[in-house]
Amino acid sequence: MTQTSTPPLTDVHDMVVVHRVFRRELRLLPELVRDVAPGDTGRAAVLAGWARMVLQGLHGHHTSEDLLLWPKLLDRCEPDAELVHRMEEQHERVHASLDALGPALDRWEAEARPAVREEVAAGFDALRGTLLEHLDEEEREILPMAARHITQAEWDELGEHGLKETSTKDLPILFGAVLEEATPEERAHMLGKVPLPVRVLMRTVFARRYQRLISRVRSGR
Repeated sequence: MTQTSTPPLTDVHDMVVVHRVFRRELRLLPELVRDVAPGDTGRAAVLAGWARMVLQGLHGHHTSEDLLLWPKLLDRCEPDAELVHRMEEQHERVHASLDALGPALDRWEAEARPAVREEVAAGFDALRGTLLEHLDEEEREILPMAARHITQAEWDELGEHGLKETSTKDLPILFGAVLEEATPEERAHMLGKVPLPVRVLMRTVFARRYQRLISRVRSGR
């Protein structure tokens, strides 16, 4: 009897780690925004700057999926096309929330008026509700499908595309945000993907830079 070998599953766990950033920050941001005193444009500027970085990271993350993941799954998993189309529709709703938040953040940063503060906080609440629905279903349904039907090289291309969508100055900060709640094993795996000099910087200079920024964001100091 001949035995057929089962192809190894693609390691897609890094997306779960990245999703933690969006879950965490979209839980914290509405609370932080609502705590800002009326007229405190300095504090509003700190939070608005951080929020834009998180939202840009989310935009880049979804753009990579739109371009490199959904078309392949639609081509290779025809019985699951309805699921993939639902993912695309959820992305559209998330992007609509992102588009609404941008101008509100600009107005709040400039004036820090209470009414605009609540508009921003409510915008983050709405985005979080839409996004969590998407992330939950993506992790439950899409990641197992991708592990079976997307090669490791194709999966890694998603991450590389996301890096290209992110400004060079923001990359160390966003990488720090990803590593914040990573397990030691997850940290070692993700750091193992970058060149040794960058790895050293991530553990020293870039780690301190992230801690300084996130301390200002979360404590106001």
